[in-house]
Amino acid sequence: MSEGPLVLPPVRLLPADDLARLALAVPLLDRALRLTRWATPERPVDAMGELLDDDLVAAAAELGLPVDEDEEGLAETAQAWGVAVDTGLLVLEIDEEAEESTPAGEVAGRALPGEAYERITAGLPQDVLDIWLAAAESALADAAAPDFESLREVMDDGDQVLLDELDWDPEKEAEFLDSALVNLYALMAVEDSAVAEDGPDAVPLPVLAASLVVPDEMDQPSDAVLEEVTEVMMRLDDHFRLLATTGLLDYQPVDEALIEEAEGDGEAGSFPEFPEGSGGAVGDDLDPEEVSRYGMVLLTPLGVHGMRERLVDAGAQAPAIGDLAGGSGVDLLEALTGYPDQAARVEAELWLEDRKPADAARELLAAARGDDAGAPGRRLICQQTLTLLGAEAEPALREVLDDRVLGGLARVWLTESGAADIPAPDADMVFWLTIDTLAAQLAADDAPEILADLVRDLVARHDGFFDAAWRVDHPATADVLEAMGRLHPDRKSAKDARKAAFKARSRQGLSG
Repeated sequence: MSEGPLVLPPVRLLPADDLARLALAVPLLDRALRLTRWATPERPVDAMGELLDDDLVAAAAELGLPVDEDEEGLAETAQAWGVAVDTGLLVLEIDEEAEESTPAGEVAGRALPGEAYERITAGLPQDVLDIWLAAAESALADAAAPDFESLREVMDDGDQVLLDELDWDPEKEAEFLDSALVNLYALMAVEDSAVAEDGPDAVPLPVLAASLVVPDEMDQPSDAVLEEVTEVMMRLDDHFRLLATTGLLDYQPVDEALIEEAEGDGEAGSFPEFPEGSGGAVGDDLDPEEVSRYGMVLLTPLGVHGMRERLVDAGAQAPAIGDLAGGSGVDLLEALTGYPDQAARVEAELWLEDRKPADAARELLAAARGDDAGAPGRRLICQQTLTLLGAEAEPALREVLDDRVLGGLARVWLTESGAADIPAPDADMVFWLTIDTLAAQLAADDAPEILADLVRDLVARHDGFFDAAWRVDHPATADVLEAMGRLHPDRKSAKDARKAAFKARSRQGLSG
């Protein structure tokens, strides 16, 4: 179990006004509101707080839902009524004695418009969103509950079937659904499209299922693991179909033809194999149309907002783009070291938006100082953020040209900006900046193959690199050289790096 809170990538949120308008159009909430208005000033209910039979039919007609033989319209109406009660749009007044003594289907009390109805009618965006989220929570609870119609179908000759016998645990099912939604949120958030204006891309259902089943360290899933992925896919398909009216998800279900093929195989739990080469995931080389047959799911803008609210309430760190705009330079640099590239750029642009370029540059440079373990990462983010500033920032960069820690990155910025009269750095500053940059990239856990190429090219460009590098007075020198020894593909160069790391470690020990 993790000792710290769950940390998730940032997401872009729509403005609250836009989200509230979307929430009011969600079928689940819209139906609950319509029934609340229909029930005003009051409506009789039975001891369970449910509508009487005739009123249920009238309510279905109010919602325009058909009352057919399979009673699907009545079931949807009863769900909407339950959501209205669960969210406080309607409040029940049932005498305790009547609740215990009134037979099923007879009047035991009444339903009245509640305080939540007054709030949502007032139209404040946050009130609307809070009540929508309560409606979504009600639907999530229903989705995790057993399907009692299915239970009736498996009863033989009137024998009772216990939940335990069917291996159905509502709490575990709710945890499973919650985990799937958290993983969906995370999968969407790590994509660059998550912060784009047109929103993130849909996630293939096999990818989401695999994220719940396949261990991180497993390169190629076994047949047993792939079978479990299939089972999870079908459980998610059932759940996501039930959540269609909540506004949480945009869901393209698993192709019915695939399910029919599986049923035709005559094997319990069988399902056609994933597209060849998918390994339970989906690669760029696969036909998107074929992949989509296995289901595609996407959190809507409302769903992103709702999941973030739930995650924050649970103690997770779930930032939103724009959270840092009013914060300090230190806050910005420390946070952006953990952001995906595109999200970091968008957040930095928002931070810079209302600041004068020279003042912003000075604040960023001051925040980039330090000898702590996180300082190289802050300086790398500082350098990347400074590239977003124009010529007006030049005076602030020239002010730190003689600074041992910041002089190197200042020269990089001035050179790339086309500035004139830039003093050449000495060798010590060049090597210090090199070690600092590598330390930042190693801390960011960049792809090993990319770092290996960087290390190889760096050593190839500088004769005697390791003879000079071990002398660099930087807290991370020994660690960087050890990492270069692991990453360099040439055996001799790797050995030279390890020797240099030993020298640097000895030097640090003596100076300490």
